[in-house]
Amino acid sequence: MSKSTRATQMLEKLGVAFKLHSYEYDPNADAIGLAAAAALGVEPRRMLKSLMAELDGKPVCAVIASDCEVSMKKLASALGGKSAKMMKPADAERLTGYHVGGISPFGQKKRVPVAIDEAALAEATVYLNGGQRGLQIEIDPREAVKALGAVTKPLAAGD
Repeated sequence: MSKSTRATQMLEKLGVAFKLHSYEYDPNADAIGLAAAAALGVEPRRMLKSLMAELDGKPVCAVIASDCEVSMKKLASALGGKSAKMMKPADAERLTGYHVGGISPFGQKKRVPVAIDEAALAEATVYLNGGQRGLQIEIDPREAVKALGAVTKPLAAGD
């Protein structure tokens, strides 16, 4: 497995400190983020998933703990839109240049607005996809916010 992806290259170019972690990707897992957390022995709240959505018809990325569901209403509000819905997997792959299960918020082909669930800021480090299946980037969540120019707001459903 290559340790250099567009995601790692973007972080290196910005001078952001991070650690890489590889694990055996399970394509049959019901919840990819939870499977990654279990494989690496990380609490699910620290294993963040990158979800591609459409906000008023425009692409956005929501980053939230692997054991949470994103509230489309909260996502729309966080990014100043009216309504949000999940993007079709094929559209997400075409837009980001990554495969589902390997979508990173870093180094996407087209830069889109990013919202990170503010609960992530309570952690010393979090894990985000490294741009390929089976590769996770461990990073300070505040550094991730800075690198992505992300908005931090509550995004989880049921909070």
